[in-house]
Amino acid sequence: MTALYRQRLPQTDEALLLTDSGLETTLIFLEELDLPCFASYPLLDTVTGRQTLRAYFERHLAIAADHRTGFLLESPTWRASRDWGAQLGHSPKDLARWNKAAIALLAEIRKASDSVSPVVISGNIGPRGDGYQPDTAMTADEAEAYHAEQIGWFAETEADMVSAFTLSTVNEGVGVIRAASAAGIPSVVSYTTETDGRLPDGTPLGEAIERTDMLTAGAAAYFMINCAHPDHFRAVLETDAAWLKRIWGVRANASRLSHAELDEAEELDAGNPADLGRDYALLKRMLPNLRVLGGCCGTDHRHVEAMADCCAARDTA
Repeated sequence: MTALYRQRLPQTDEALLLTDSGLETTLIFLEELDLPCFASYPLLDTVTGRQTLRAYFERHLAIAADHRTGFLLESPTWRASRDWGAQLGHSPKDLARWNKAAIALLAEIRKASDSVSPVVISGNIGPRGDGYQPDTAMTADEAEAYHAEQIGWFAETEADMVSAFTLSTVNEGVGVIRAASAAGIPSVVSYTTETDGRLPDGTPLGEAIERTDMLTAGAAAYFMINCAHPDHFRAVLETDAAWLKRIWGVRANASRLSHAELDEAEELDAGNPADLGRDYALLKRMLPNLRVLGGCCGTDHRHVEAMADCCAARDTA
């Protein structure tokens, strides 16, 4: 059981990697599954659930094969941390098993994916609280202690890295990075923004990245933006500031709705996949190191294919 890329991530060597789309919104709205607390990890406990997850990832891997890109497999563990697990009646022992089982499934998928290379495995981490609200006020030390548990489980697996998505405060980002450094595994922090390009707590995106790097001595492999439409943060990228070079990935929402509007929505807003693909082509011109392309809420494999069509060559062989 060896992590293939933990010592050197291919995307930091300029490999273009596709990743998946909005896993939970796809499962809830398109496959009509019930996911309490937006938690997909319990699917790992059944044959049908594992088949559903495998089919989901394989749809996306096929796009990478068609476009001759690598792929970043993110584990279905965004809610598999202590506080969220407790809401579902799951103990830390249960969660340790699920987190490790998630990486084992991705390792099986990677082994079978001989038409895509490289395939990187990431342990997916979510916020301690609501990703749309900075509702869990933690110090960086508290965030490190909280996330160290899940990161520790990933460090014992074939995961090449850990990625923390939909974070809304610098303290939580700092805590994740410090915990990952202590565990000896590369980390990525993905901040979410409101429609004004600021984090939900009001911090400008650039300031958040700069402060996080300052407080961690630049220990994160890179940063990402997720769970916001490109229209929400594109304007803040119109600069030549050095922090833009730290953004290596984007997983945008399909919808232009705000977080508050999405919380109230009863139907999926899938937006326009072709338009989102063109948005990514523009982002790729604005972000010199953009290497990881995927989707978040409301997106599915059609959106990722549109991103690939606009940002990578299709294999015509």
